Amino acid sequence: MKRLLVISTIIAMMLLAGCGNKEYKPKEISAETDVCEICNMTISHMDYAGQIVFKNNDHLVFDDLGCLMEYIIANGESEIGAAYIKDESTNKWINVKEAVYIYEANYWTPMNYGVLAFASQESVEAYMNENGQGKQLKYDDLITFEWGIHTHE
Repeated sequence: MKRLLVISTIIAMMLLAGCGNKEYKPKEISAETDVCEICNMTISHMDYAGQIVFKNNDHLVFDDLGCLMEYIIANGESEIGAAYIKDESTNKWINVKEAVYIYEANYWTPMNYGVLAFASQESVEAYMNENGQGKQLKYDDLITFEWGIHTHE
């Protein structure tokens, strides 16, 4: 009886361990095979790439933050586990909800949206000091942001 109790406890602990918060990680993007979900362009500028990781662990990739946001705005966030964009300063993946953004019409991005992502406020300030001014944005601002001439209709 005691052995059955120990085995039951171990199984219960294993099951409960699987119920914790799931970690959604970005995948490597291939410039040869991956195309943007919105504009169907290849992801040739990896330093501006974005991606969504769904709760079922499927991924969608995007060539520009504007395309990624267009997808989120059109489809909502209920099935999204996490979304990532490349940091302008380090080229590392950062969560779109934690990033700080700047918009300037003259900043180059693959689809000319002009919105750049940074992991920290300090990185934004350093970039703006070196490259000129821009409008600072947070993730919530991107939902209502006027994304310019690119409607992809």
